[in-house]
Amino acid sequence: MNYLAHAFLSDNNEQLLVGNFIADHLRGNNFSAYTPAIIEGIHLHRRIDAFTDAHAEFKKSKRVFYNGFEKYSGVLVDIYFDHLLAKNFSRYSGIPLKQFAEQVYTVYTSHEALLPKSSRNFLDYVIKNNIYYEYSTIKGITTVLSHLSHRIGHNVQLDGSVRLFNENEQLLQTYFSLFFEEAIAAFIP
Repeated sequence: MNYLAHAFLSDNNEQLLVGNFIADHLRGNNFSAYTPAIIEGIHLHRRIDAFTDAHAEFKKSKRVFYNGFEKYSGVLVDIYFDHLLAKNFSRYSGIPLKQFAEQVYTVYTSHEALLPKSSRNFLDYVIKNNIYYEYSTIKGITTVLSHLSHRIGHNVQLDGSVRLFNENEQLLQTYFSLFFEEAIAAFIP
């Protein structure tokens, strides 16, 4: 799963949210600079990633992108699953996506001094482009994929996967719904 789902599965706990956000920007297991609650957020992120990678519905979803994007299929499913979460956010949350995103951004910025430099740089991008909210539209997803392609290099145009997503949206929605219900049960007490 990508950043929106990780934030959602932090269950409105600020310290978990911060740890979950920075986890992809940390290497190794020396987290002595962080509070125990932030460390728990880092571990939560890693448990969510392991759960996701092993889940049958996630694996089936990756196959949709094998035609032309096999190497990046996991990344694509992470992003498209965030799109499906954002698009159907009211199904999972009692607050609107826009309000959720603003609350999460506020938590991140209030802990900015604790964030690694790469997390701070990414946060600037997230807030400037209102990524969590923009995940709800195909236009927003296309922009995110285009930016990601630029960062990755390798002459890959991940935004070209939108056609495959559109052709398989119903199937991916089914996979996502099954997957996310199990993720909620696994990670939100």
